[in-house]
Amino acid sequence: MLADTTGSWTPVALSADLPAGTVNPARIATESIALWRSDSGRVAASADRCPHRGMRLSHGFVRGEAISCIYHGWSYAQAGNCLRIPAHPGLVPPETIRVVTHAVEEADGVIWVAFGTPASIPPKLDGFVPLRSLTILAMTAQIEAAAGAVANSEGLIESGTIRLLLSTQHEGETLVHVLVKDDADVATRITASRTAENLRRTAEDLQGKGSVQ
Repeated sequence: MLADTTGSWTPVALSADLPAGTVNPARIATESIALWRSDSGRVAASADRCPHRGMRLSHGFVRGEAISCIYHGWSYAQAGNCLRIPAHPGLVPPETIRVVTHAVEEADGVIWVAFGTPASIPPKLDGFVPLRSLTILAMTAQIEAAAGAVANSEGLIESGTIRLLLSTQHEGETLVHVLVKDDADVATRITASRTAENLRRTAEDLQGKGSVQ
């Protein structure tokens, strides 16, 4: 689930959903972030706000090893320092112009982001691999009720042949990464995807009825 303590990891996206040279919006407990992958494949997590005029960096674009704001084109490195201001091409941007960045780890097909200094490495998936992600308009309690299981401290729910990795986005909205065994065949993966969709409908129905607190 969405970690709310300093140094905790949040599973913000699947590796497959962030190709090289792209940027996506994501969220950790404290804020929205711009999650981006450079042309060489390195993943970075920047605060989703350009220091210049406050435009969302997740609306921007990636070129080489930098992310650029779509408004005035200010570019930032993965470390957060400003690299280029197009309106002043001869200017070396001062170090004071920076974007806040967060620690990122990519493991087992999942991208994890930490707020603050992480106290450990992200959780291991123990023979499971990501299948897909889906947003469920329900809170953790409703998802647990629909799955018939309780999430552990790492936000993992074991439900039959699948595991669900939870990350709360907003009140009443949860990002769920569906995991299957790494040797699952095509038929098993299709069944797992259908199971996740059924779970989504059940959880959202419970949320609408307010039947689980």
